[in-house]
Amino acid sequence: MTLKDFKINNLRSFVPSKDYEQSRVFYKKLGFEETYYSEGLAVFQIGDFSFYLQNFYNKNFAENYMMFLEVDNVDDFWKYLESLNLEKEFPMIRLRAPKTEDWGRECILIDPTGVLWHFATFP
Repeated sequence: MTLKDFKINNLRSFVPSKDYEQSRVFYKKLGFEETYYSEGLAVFQIGDFSFYLQNFYNKNFAENYMMFLEVDNVDDFWKYLESLNLEKEFPMIRLRAPKTEDWGRECILIDPTGVLWHFATFP
């Protein structure tokens, strides 16, 4: 048998949080649905995709952690991000407007913990 022989039902990443409660609020404001919560772990979902938010922080780990979310139209997604006014409620986050790369187009969001999110569209 090989891995290809198994039906894979899900693949999730464990995203760290410096301030667990603040990160929970942030991801809800971003538009994810919290589908599970405990003191140490929450699940955030959008459509068929989800990730674990963990009540865990290590500066080196968090500041080198990246997530990638492919969207239909990154320019429209950027307008959505701007409409949320996230920087007002979360002044520690960083946003970068869409930029064309040799592989596609992306915008960037750095969450309250320092996790780098790439939102991108492939040509």
